[in-house]
Amino acid sequence: LNVTEEKFVLDTLAGCIEYKSLLDVVVNAFFVRDGKYCLISERNLYVVICYLATFQLEELGLQHFSRIVKSQDTVKMHKFLRFFFNALYLNTWIKDEWSRFYDSLYVKENWIDPLLRWQPKVQQLIEQLMDKLSNRTTTVKTSTVTQPKEFNLTVPKPRAIPIPLPIPVLEKGPPVPPSTYKPPKEKKQLKEVKIKNRQKAEVSVLSSCSSVFFLPNSLFCNLYQISKVWRTVNTENGLFTIDNIPIKLNAAAILREGALYQRKMEQELKRIENLLRGAGDPSEFLEWQKQMRGKDLEEQLAEIECRRLQGKLSHEEAVLAHQNVTQENKKKADLMREEKAELMHQYAEKRLQEQKEMRELVEQVVEGHKNAKQAKLKLQKYKQQIVQEVSEENRELLRQALEEEEEKLRKRCELIQQIRAIESLPILKHKFVDLTETGGHGLICEMSIVELRERLALLREAQKAAEEEKRDQIIHEKQAKEQLLLDKLDQISVFRAELGRAAALKQEEKKRKSQAGESHMKDERILNLQKKIVEKAIERKKQAGLL
Repeated sequence: LNVTEEKFVLDTLAGCIEYKSLLDVVVNAFFVRDGKYCLISERNLYVVICYLATFQLEELGLQHFSRIVKSQDTVKMHKFLRFFFNALYLNTWIKDEWSRFYDSLYVKENWIDPLLRWQPKVQQLIEQLMDKLSNRTTTVKTSTVTQPKEFNLTVPKPRAIPIPLPIPVLEKGPPVPPSTYKPPKEKKQLKEVKIKNRQKAEVSVLSSCSSVFFLPNSLFCNLYQISKVWRTVNTENGLFTIDNIPIKLNAAAILREGALYQRKMEQELKRIENLLRGAGDPSEFLEWQKQMRGKDLEEQLAEIECRRLQGKLSHEEAVLAHQNVTQENKKKADLMREEKAELMHQYAEKRLQEQKEMRELVEQVVEGHKNAKQAKLKLQKYKQQIVQEVSEENRELLRQALEEEEEKLRKRCELIQQIRAIESLPILKHKFVDLTETGGHGLICEMSIVELRERLALLREAQKAAEEEKRDQIIHEKQAKEQLLLDKLDQISVFRAELGRAAALKQEEKKRKSQAGESHMKDERILNLQKKIVEKAIERKKQAGLL
């Protein structure tokens, strides 16, 4: 550096150190508010700019100050200057914070008022930086595309066409023997034997199953496999079928079905007692209630059908409205396409102008980078000198610290050796245990280990006796439960037979009523809605044809 530049650099460094407390107030607030995403390594840059704007702006002048600002990154400088030269910030919290270090009147007259006087001119500089940012466009380096070249390959010679080989003539084979298309005799014989064995099995099954109908109902549940064979034989030969096939039930099903039949029987007995006492038969009221419920159900079904048809009608109307909206949207789309073409033409002209301005800006930035490289080299040499001086002082301090640590380590090793020598001395410990003696703790419930073992043996014997007694009780309960299940099975078989006969009579009565019933007429509202739906569908098809 020459003498003038060196003096300026040293003055700036000394000023930043002298007024560090004032500059830290502004820079710390900037990092908290507007500079949240700025790097902490750029802190010194903002400190220098803040010092120059506060204390050196009168001496430098706006032109030199603008050159210094424009030589740095545009985004960073624009963000910091807009924050620092905010009139509201200068008059409020910046003034208050600086007044904590210096007299408030001195701060206002010497620093705040000059900054407010320069604020309009600096605002013009901020606007120039803003315009520069708005016109910035990123330049992408285009790499050269590799042009492929054809390989210099040898052209192969054309191959000679081979002479075709003569086609060999096959000899005529012997004819197929006629026995190939005839079934073997053994298959026919096996089929006849199978039919004879099947007839014998059917006769034996019929004779053995004829005794099934004479067994009591309580044992009928254990013949499930025999009844299954009997059913398959009868369905194949068309003899006759069994309607009620017994099914093996578990204990829960048997008890549940027995309770159901018991409850039904109690209800029937109660009904008969009421009739004997003179109460009326509710069968007529139940029949009338059933008829009224049937009418209500028919009305509900008619209402549901009306709602469905109304929904279908509204759907047809919605389709017609959608077709009308589609036509309007097509007209709007045509207008928007014309406007878009005009805007694209204007945008293309604007892009060409911006590219031209960017080329000029890139040339200016390249010249600025050349000057910045020379300044970096000088700054690096200056830093190397400072590092050499600091490293010598660090070596001396490090040597003293190592000597102190070695002394502490030596004393610690001596102390450890003394402790280990004390621990290595032998200690004699002998203790004899008598299982018949108590612990001697002075408790009422104390006992020796021998007594404890005897009491545990007595407890195990009592536990085994209790388990045997419980096992006998479970066996007796299980036998009683099995007997109860057998009784319930007898009762269920009787009730099933009676319910089967009642169900058959009820089914026949229901068939007679269904044959004598009249067909229901449709509601007039349903017919009108169906007509409207047909009309709307015809109108929609005509509209679709026009589209």
